[in-house]
Amino acid sequence: MLALSETVSGELPRDADAAIRLLYADHARVLRRYVGRFCPDQASADDIVQETFIRAWRHLPQLSSVDFPVRPWLFRVARNLLIDADRAARSRPSTVPAQAADEAHDDTRLNRVLDQQIMADALHQLSHAHRTVLVETFYGGRTLAKVARRLGIPDGTARSRLHYALEALRRQLEDREAIEPR
Repeated sequence: MLALSETVSGELPRDADAAIRLLYADHARVLRRYVGRFCPDQASADDIVQETFIRAWRHLPQLSSVDFPVRPWLFRVARNLLIDADRAARSRPSTVPAQAADEAHDDTRLNRVLDQQIMADALHQLSHAHRTVLVETFYGGRTLAKVARRLGIPDGTARSRLHYALEALRRQLEDREAIEPR
């Protein structure tokens, strides 16, 4: 086994950055291959390898002793990090992937179509006089005075028809909701 002090020149670089670069060059490829067998994706494996070398950098004085083999230490640290990551993943509830924008858009469109169908059914159950005032006011965008003139009825009649139409519509929709909750 190669100890950290067994470098090409036979000496540990005095600079900690140079020492960790040397460690990385000698062991990263093998460590990444080992860790990759246990990780769900390459990004997770890279995270584990990076954390392993961060811990090696923090423990550089202990790793630089002549009789201390570095590779088994790196593998042990990586193994412990893999176990910790697995435990953390199991302790968290599983996440549900978010809906794609297209799927969410389809649901919204479907809900809109269903709401329009429910509203059309409810409108067809109103009397013709009530439905006409309601449609002219809300869907036609006309004022009650214009609706009354257009239909040839007094303003107060148009107002009362609208009131009773809204009451009947509200009752129908509430009854439907009681029968078919969303």
